[in-house]
Amino acid sequence: METLTVRRVIAAPIAEVFDWCATTTNYTRSPLILRARLARPGVGAPYGVGAVRLHTWAIGWFRERVTAYNPPYDFDYTVERSFPPSRHELGRMTFTEVAGGTEVTWTTTFQARLPFGAAITRVLAKPVVAYTFGKILDVAGTALTAGPAARRK
Repeated sequence: METLTVRRVIAAPIAEVFDWCATTTNYTRSPLILRARLARPGVGAPYGVGAVRLHTWAIGWFRERVTAYNPPYDFDYTVERSFPPSRHELGRMTFTEVAGGTEVTWTTTFQARLPFGAAITRVLAKPVVAYTFGKILDVAGTALTAGPAARRK
């Protein structure tokens, strides 16, 4: 299993950053995310505990379930199914108020379930997933620091 963490400071209030990141249909603003939809709403909030999210990325397909939801500070999820197949132990996004905005910390622990999965994960998948997470957070920063008209797109 490999754990990776990506961090960004986004110059926006914590509640706005949390809401943008929890609403994963926003991720399609990144060219690496081809499709994202909420398959089942969560308890108390669309992307709350129990929500099922379906994502098609340039690197694969993922069915995720939200397992913890504590706005505006953090949420956890697990990948229930994916292609290529993987084992997933943790997905977590945390949000902390800092000077200049909100620090987002996105952590995941996973491994490809393929022959030589540990090596494939370390050499190929981990850098690609880190790059993808970074691009999503870059898009969040752009969206949240743009004017009101750009935020609605």
